[in-house]
Amino acid sequence: MRIKSVHHIAIIASDYEKSKIFYTEVLGLRILKETYREERDSYKLDLALGDQYLIELFSFPAYVPRPSRPEATGLRHLAFTVANVEEAAEELRSKNIAVEDIRIDEITGKKFTFFSDPDRLPLELYEA
Repeated sequence: MRIKSVHHIAIIASDYEKSKIFYTEVLGLRILKETYREERDSYKLDLALGDQYLIELFSFPAYVPRPSRPEATGLRHLAFTVANVEEAAEELRSKNIAVEDIRIDEITGKKFTFFSDPDRLPLELYEA
């Protein structure tokens, strides 16, 4: 098997509309398609970053909470590349999004920081 790339990341939101606003208006992802699945009473929102299909955002009426702090078992975080971490962090703060202090990756020397989506999914900004 030879994996070519990551196809998408799937996220289940506890409050679909709140998360939809966060990922589109705060982070600026573009909506490709929104589908309502009546048999599941569920939405699926396909989101892109530029031309790259990136995130599937789901709603489910009976979701199960899962720990997702950066050190929990499972998905540790989702990282986005930015040109300038300070500027990106300030933009998030201007939209009332809490952002951790900027740190330096001890291996690469690059700047990074963490913030959370509406369900406390840890997200990272990584300078490249």
